[in-house]
Amino acid sequence: MNSRKIPTAAAALLSILASAATAPILAQSAPNVALGTIAAVEASVSAQNIRTQDQFISDDLFEGRYPGLRGGQLAAQYIATQFALYGLAPAGDNGTYLQQVNFVGMKVIPDQTTFTLQPASGQPVLLKFGDDFVVSNQTLTPTTTLDVPIVFVGYGATAPEYNWDDYANVDVKGKVILCIVGDPPSDDPKFFAGKALTYYGRWTYKFEQAARKGAVGALIIHRTDLASYGWNVVHNSNSGEKTFLLDDANPRLQAASWIQLDVARKLFALSNLDLDKEFAAAGKPGFHAIELPVRLKATVTSTIRPFQSPNVVAILPGKSPSPTHKSPNAECCARVDQAVLYTAHYDHLGFVPNMPGDNIYNGAADNGTGVAMILEMARAWAQSGIKPPHSVIFAAVTAEEQGLLGSEYLGQHPPIPASQISLDINFDMLLPIGIQQEINVNGAQRTTFYPRVEATAKRFGLAIVPDPRPEAGSYYRSDHFSLSRVGIPAFSVDSGTLYEGHDRAWGVAKEKDFNDNHYHNFSDNFDPTWDFTGDAKLARFGIDLGWQVINAPHTVEWNKGDEFAPAREASERAQ
Repeated sequence: MNSRKIPTAAAALLSILASAATAPILAQSAPNVALGTIAAVEASVSAQNIRTQDQFISDDLFEGRYPGLRGGQLAAQYIATQFALYGLAPAGDNGTYLQQVNFVGMKVIPDQTTFTLQPASGQPVLLKFGDDFVVSNQTLTPTTTLDVPIVFVGYGATAPEYNWDDYANVDVKGKVILCIVGDPPSDDPKFFAGKALTYYGRWTYKFEQAARKGAVGALIIHRTDLASYGWNVVHNSNSGEKTFLLDDANPRLQAASWIQLDVARKLFALSNLDLDKEFAAAGKPGFHAIELPVRLKATVTSTIRPFQSPNVVAILPGKSPSPTHKSPNAECCARVDQAVLYTAHYDHLGFVPNMPGDNIYNGAADNGTGVAMILEMARAWAQSGIKPPHSVIFAAVTAEEQGLLGSEYLGQHPPIPASQISLDINFDMLLPIGIQQEINVNGAQRTTFYPRVEATAKRFGLAIVPDPRPEAGSYYRSDHFSLSRVGIPAFSVDSGTLYEGHDRAWGVAKEKDFNDNHYHNFSDNFDPTWDFTGDAKLARFGIDLGWQVINAPHTVEWNKGDEFAPAREASERAQ
């Protein structure tokens, strides 16, 4: 791969351990900063350390860090070794740093997978996998067959806070639902958040809700303007192996599917309905679901690959850890914890076997940067000599690229009760191209902690800018979202487009170049010209926020009425 000889697993691990043991730990003690203070912790953060960690974690040695393969396992062991060297306590399984997650990889076999639209009268319409539809069998069985009615449920949303229920007065048990991607159209920020995408508009929600309602399958109608991405993204994301949590107790679909807009048009025509009129009706109050006079006849055949891949979790115990704390090094006392959690995903896309040239998805930016940052933050916290009043937790999570699955498992199995984690701060793909003058902290404004975030950003010389594409629903697309779902206030720290010494056009061009040419590509490699001073600045910003979280008189909460507030309240009642 990349014309380099891949070492044996034993040699690779020895190389990792040797590098970890001899890697320089740099401290940048600022003048007039007292040792053992949070200012000293922040001052010790080293851009050079972040550079070194990023260069190493994105090396060919790790083979693209794919979950369940050798490279991903080696990356997890390396991160765990770093946590141990720093002196952090393990917070994984059985006194280790590794929280093993059981997965199942499902890959559809195209020539054994068929979809046919069978109208009540007339000729059937045979669809082509990849061109017309994509599908995954979430029930983790080799083959499933369906011959069931299709029910059009509009946008497939049940949103009581907006007095909206697309499933009202219709029974979809044992049937396939047909729905539109995105939210009902709105310009009112108080109704489905206006132009911003809510979770009701995400494809993940639509599959989940269909399963909760008893459907056996779902057909999401793709439309580029509503999805904010083209069919090629849908195709590429669903034509390879799809990964699922083995131990997920949530209901699942036998056929979780997308169809092209033109296929939906044919489907409505077979039902003597006009797609444009039905789309318009579905976006208005009073819409009623319709069972179409068309059945879906389907066979989905897949290969199955069970595997494990770990989250890597470590903790700096606070003075007052929870009595349910899993770390063997923690004291036991009556007070509950008020921890801060730092997260970043370490997995990437692996490699393409037998491909000439560069065939490794090294993921130096995505997300070598985030991993390097939390490793340096962990070192700074652990070696500061500070005994924090509450715990500081670090988690490098797996399977983000497979749908936030590692963080989903972490949220369902946190190292301390979810109610005792005050805030999660996530770091994902922070381009090391200079010193930021702007940040996006989308989601922080939904919490009671936001005034502190604003004040801290101002002190760090960082202007807070809004989400540039709220219609794309970026809040629901990174690991902080998994923690939000179990009630933990959470957000990611992202860069804006304005950097010291450059105008905005420069930052916009740099971001566009990366997204167009390097994102999820073989060329996302470590660049020796990268400038990590900005990533170091954001690491210090994260440390400062965390210090405020664990010293606050009260735990962070969601603002009243927020969609995640009920989950927070439920976790606190269960405490």
